[in-house]
Amino acid sequence: MDIVSRIHNQLSHLRPAEQKVARYILGDLNYAASASINELASKAKVSHASITRLAQALECKNVRELKMLLAQSAAVGERFIADKPVSRKDIPPVYQAIHDILDINAGLITDEAIEKASQLLTRADHVLIFGVGGGSTFMAQECHNRLFRLEVKSNAYSDPMMMRMTAATVNPDDVVLCLSLSGVSPDVMASAQIAKEYGAHLLAICPEGPLADAVDLHLPIKTQEAEYIFNPSASRYAMLAAIDVVAGEVAVVNQRKSREKLRRLKHHLDQHRKGSERLPLGD
Repeated sequence: MDIVSRIHNQLSHLRPAEQKVARYILGDLNYAASASINELASKAKVSHASITRLAQALECKNVRELKMLLAQSAAVGERFIADKPVSRKDIPPVYQAIHDILDINAGLITDEAIEKASQLLTRADHVLIFGVGGGSTFMAQECHNRLFRLEVKSNAYSDPMMMRMTAATVNPDDVVLCLSLSGVSPDVMASAQIAKEYGAHLLAICPEGPLADAVDLHLPIKTQEAEYIFNPSASRYAMLAAIDVVAGEVAVVNQRKSREKLRRLKHHLDQHRKGSERLPLGD
């Protein structure tokens, strides 16, 4: 359990002097993480012994470990800790954040990279799409949803064990498409390395980072952390746009086959929905 949660859980069970220190720490986590024992005791108006006892009550080996854990929690950011009322953001800024992240990413992926990616995908015997976490999991499913209708055999995986298992079954003509909004995804990286050992081509849509360095072809995206923490990250739209760009190029490269598959999809969906011919194609 992280140290902030420990403090909250133990607060009512602490001695009065220890509670004073604990409340001061919660009020200014950054200062508490960097201050000396003397400084912290002075600010909280308690004795040095109270700080030592607090560390013990929080199951820390000593005050040094307490300060280290406080520094780790402080690194997450004050906006996740400060107990200040937050007003609901108006709707327009949500759309503006999406617009801004798309502007940042517009033109980031070169035509040459898109062409190479589409050639890899259309020539692949099988495409394995790996993505772990909230955003990357549904992006992996969305990527599969784009590709299967374009005559590209693909499967999406987000379970770490399944990714490793399927990675071990690849052939040299297969492609592993790695998705990560952070560019740091140990499970995806480990599975991709397994696939590479067996000769598969590795393609990634992610920011610069360890995953980008490990693959054969990198389609870069940039993310942007917002100060307002209560809206979902707009950065996922950057990956969605990149997937759409790749899918659009695959459709063109593979148009002789994909056109017929799209026609079949449209025919049966229109029969099922009995709606306008301009309804979205299976979305």
